[in-house]
Amino acid sequence: MRVAVLAGGRSSEHDVSIESARAVRTGLAEAGHDVVDVLLERDGSWHCGDDPIALSAGGGLLGCDVVWPVLHGPFGEDGSVQGLLDLLGVAYVGAGVLGSAVCMDKLVFKDLMRAHGIPQVEYWRAGEEIPRMPVFVKPARLGSSVGIVKATTEAELVQAVKTAGAHDPRVIIEAASSGVEIECAVLGNTHAEASQPGEIVINADWYDYEAKYSPGGMELQFPARIDPEIAAHVRTLALSVFHLADCAGLARCDFFVEEDGRVLVNELNTMPGFTPTSVYPKLWDLSGVPFPELCDRLVKLGVERHEREASYRF
Repeated sequence: MRVAVLAGGRSSEHDVSIESARAVRTGLAEAGHDVVDVLLERDGSWHCGDDPIALSAGGGLLGCDVVWPVLHGPFGEDGSVQGLLDLLGVAYVGAGVLGSAVCMDKLVFKDLMRAHGIPQVEYWRAGEEIPRMPVFVKPARLGSSVGIVKATTEAELVQAVKTAGAHDPRVIIEAASSGVEIECAVLGNTHAEASQPGEIVINADWYDYEAKYSPGGMELQFPARIDPEIAAHVRTLALSVFHLADCAGLARCDFFVEEDGRVLVNELNTMPGFTPTSVYPKLWDLSGVPFPELCDRLVKLGVERHEREASYRF
């Protein structure tokens, strides 16, 4: 297929997106697909090579069969680009508008999970009374650990809320967990499957931006050092959360497994990183799905979802 790979975007994760897209382009080419590079500049303009792109409904995108928006954060992973592609009538990889928006906003996602009885760490909105420390203060709609601050005192909490609020007016405060950090990759549409869980071993106080993207900042222990029954529960929960949030194609579900065996959902990432240090493709490779095959399956899942959606008359 002819695949348009969107990279960059307007968010603070612009550079991470470019790194992810570079790997995706290689994987697609190795799988036999024709790749078209599309750069979304920080100012919001779209370019293919040196040429700006004009978008029109019904005209597709550069004659491509499917689009892969390898975009992280706001203005790319939050449903905005997905809505644009829906208006253009273009097939694309990943969740649609609803799933993307729900998972991008950590407060909305956690409220949804709580409504369905999904176990998770305690959380609060900025301004609510915080009964215990330490906590992590986060912009509600950013990824890659951008703007996250750990607070252990009231004074640190006040400053952390200001720091997170500089990135996003919606701020979430989460209780710290002493549990093991576990990640599980999901692949598929209505009949999705979950990878074997991996364990995040960090060489830092917590899993911040540097630990995620610096070589040696983290190690992926595979399989995770948890009981087989707990690993099976992690996989079941990952699929449940994936479907509850109306996801499609791919997602990475993050958990804490506490000492007493409780499994707590942390968040769901609808367009996880594909950089050399990223966990999502590593989990599938270690689970028996090589990177080119993974890329191939994802673009086919995008087309499958588009064709299914097109069969309905809204």
